Amino acid sequence: MSLTIMDPKRTSQDYTVDETKSVINRVEDLEEKTKTEIESDAALGSQQEKDMPLGQAFSYYRKAAMWSIAISMATIMESYDMQLINSFYAFPQFNKKYGERLPNGTYQVDPNWQLGLSFSTLAGLIFGVFASGYLGDRFGPRYVMIAAHVFLAGFVTITFTANSIAMLFAGELLCAMTWGIFAAATPTYASEIVPMALRGYLTTYVNLCWVIGRILATGVLRGLLSVHSEWSYRIPFALQWMWPPVMIVATWFAPESPWWLVRNGRVEEARKTLDRLLTAPPNAVNNDHRLAMMQHTIELERKMKVGGSFIDCFRGTNLRRTEIAMISWGGQILPGFIIQGYTTYFFSLAGLPPTDSFSLTLGTYSMAFVGTCLSWLLQGRMGRRTIYISGLVVMLPIMWIVAFLEYAPHAGSNPSIKWAQSAILMIWFFTYGITIGPIPYAIAAEVGAAELRYKTIALGRNTYYFLSIIQVAISPYMLNPKRWDLKGKAAFPAAVFTVILLVWSYFRLPETKGLTLETLDHLFHEKVPARKFKQEARRFQ
Repeated sequence: MSLTIMDPKRTSQDYTVDETKSVINRVEDLEEKTKTEIESDAALGSQQEKDMPLGQAFSYYRKAAMWSIAISMATIMESYDMQLINSFYAFPQFNKKYGERLPNGTYQVDPNWQLGLSFSTLAGLIFGVFASGYLGDRFGPRYVMIAAHVFLAGFVTITFTANSIAMLFAGELLCAMTWGIFAAATPTYASEIVPMALRGYLTTYVNLCWVIGRILATGVLRGLLSVHSEWSYRIPFALQWMWPPVMIVATWFAPESPWWLVRNGRVEEARKTLDRLLTAPPNAVNNDHRLAMMQHTIELERKMKVGGSFIDCFRGTNLRRTEIAMISWGGQILPGFIIQGYTTYFFSLAGLPPTDSFSLTLGTYSMAFVGTCLSWLLQGRMGRRTIYISGLVVMLPIMWIVAFLEYAPHAGSNPSIKWAQSAILMIWFFTYGITIGPIPYAIAAEVGAAELRYKTIALGRNTYYFLSIIQVAISPYMLNPKRWDLKGKAAFPAAVFTVILLVWSYFRLPETKGLTLETLDHLFHEKVPARKFKQEARRFQ
């Protein structure tokens, strides 16, 4: 339909004052009509997403799901190398290359350098996550990840050829910057490319990729324990070159986030992307309605002055949304503080040789893998808040038991006590893998405003890394036999933190499952209490 507002044969000087006012009124009426049509289409788009069953969503958007799965695999490299560098200290050849000769004739990497390598990885991750939040909003997650893969291929060369511990430190720092980009970009991309019904499953799949990285690293290390040459540690580094070429090609051909395109005014490109992702029968899904929903949500947030910078994440109602992302995701580390990363240590205290300790560690991560898969079954029946709180309730007594077992008679010399603690921790890991391990990925991806989603996810993930720095700094003092030598008593802080996180979750963590971004915008804008989110959401859905 076309509408002529002004006669092209007349100039503006040919119109009287009354005619000019009439033209202005007609333009305003046309704009108002367009605005009303977008709002109407947006409402239909929201209803379309809310009413779409899970099976139908997978059928209609299987292309979107496959692209999300492919891009999320970049997260594997982050956890893979983090597992490597902390495990190489058990390799004699690694210690001989980068360590110092001790009076007893063995070699050991200086404790300060061990701490420095751990800190370099975390520092690089933190920098990369912040960079991802800024660059991703400016250039789009696809191009940022492609550049990160290119740089990663070059940085791996530094770690592979490092002739000194200082060179290895530099290589780890640079590699970690690229992993930080993946850590924020992959859940953001997953949450923006699929419809609401698939959002929780595809964002928590990122956690599954993280677990896969740990399993691969532990398996590779377990297989190379018997190699008595420098290749015992060089091969694990070299295996990182397998991923960048494949991921660069996959990411290049992947569609850009339609939400990012709409935020940047590229509406027609967003429309083409939505059409490319859809495999539904004719007239089964109206992409015009979904596009209108995106436009309307972004326009609503701009009217609410949500903003788009990291500073804006801590202003107004955004502060509460950022708090939820940061504490729910960063809080992952608190219920297992210190103990979580040292299950192998407990296995060794129980008398197991290094080979068997690695095997049991591999089993622990395998349980986390199964747990993440089982969490998808829970997501179909329970909300994010329910899963998170239930996980904390189950894990709470476990850490208290581990701590109090240290007071059992002859606990220090009784291997059965260590076996009991190790077995109980396996239950803890399984519970963690089902609940608070994967579900914060979905919470952080859903709780942030559309304009600030990337940065909200970045802040949530970096909270985890900041707390990891504290854990890395204090754990040698708590567990080292020459320091505090707390053994199982180190579980007391984890138990206390679990109580604190449980109380926070009950009062501050809202339910976000099944809620559109527009509905969440209204709920946060009206400062609805966390426990009433589901009830009050009916007014806006």
